[in-house]
Amino acid sequence: MSSPRHAHASLDGLVTGDAFGDSWFTSSDEPAEELWAARELRPAPWLWTDDSAMAFVLFAHLVAHGEVRPDALAREFAAEYEREPGRKYGPSMHGVLRRIGEGEDWQTVTTGQFGGQGSYGNGAAMRVAPLGAWFRDDVATTAEQARLSALTTHAHPEAVAGAVAVAVAAALAAAGADQQAVPRAEFLREVASHVPDGDVRSRLLVAAGFSERTSVRHAASVLGSGTLISAPDTVPFALWSAAGHLDDLPEALWQTVAGWGDRDTTCAIAGGVVAARTGTGGIPASWREALEAIPVWSRWDADAAARPAGV
Repeated sequence: MSSPRHAHASLDGLVTGDAFGDSWFTSSDEPAEELWAARELRPAPWLWTDDSAMAFVLFAHLVAHGEVRPDALAREFAAEYEREPGRKYGPSMHGVLRRIGEGEDWQTVTTGQFGGQGSYGNGAAMRVAPLGAWFRDDVATTAEQARLSALTTHAHPEAVAGAVAVAVAAALAAAGADQQAVPRAEFLREVASHVPDGDVRSRLLVAAGFSERTSVRHAASVLGSGTLISAPDTVPFALWSAAGHLDDLPEALWQTVAGWGDRDTTCAIAGGVVAARTGTGGIPASWREALEAIPVWSRWDADAAARPAGV
């Protein structure tokens, strides 16, 4: 059974994390670490980026179809890119989405990237948490649907593994919403057990082996925090951070952004995973006021969804 309610909560958390994290790309003369230590929020408005733009498309696709249909999803990603290309898409995605929008076969485009290896960037992982929450009752289905969603833009196995890891984490978080949160190491090992062998899985297991006293700085230095914009360099850190704060979305985002690196994406991933469990009711009003609004077309109306057709 699907769970649009949990998926929409995850989407809201993803957008919050994306915009919050992006606001921390400070200028070189600003003392970012001092501002962070003082918990001083960045000035409004907090604008969301391509992380959210693609997540909106994926969520709307699930609302329309109840599953990933790769041909349609690839075209929908391309159409959203054409509508608003200035949302900080990664360099390779400009070419990929433009070519798909011009009618080229998406599989040919994506598998041809980087000398035939496909992109192993973090773009498939950054948008996928709501999908995991949607399929929260079936982890095997979650993993397969995440794989299909990733392939529409990222053909490299590590990019796919990153998307699977984030989706599974969100599914587990949503499925455990009414239970006590499991320890961080246990959560990460459970996620890793559903991820194909490779760098993403290996780093998840490294993260699971950290002690509870491990600092954000140390975790980021060992795992990477998105500086390379790759799935292996992004996903394990973001999930390590989320897994340590599964009941506290604001704190999860504060801790995640302190890894610096690709901070909009690490926070989008962590926010999407944690909010799949907690919702976003704990977000302070000051954050809500700073956030750019979610587009009307990407919202899910729980009351309307519960009404019979035609009512």
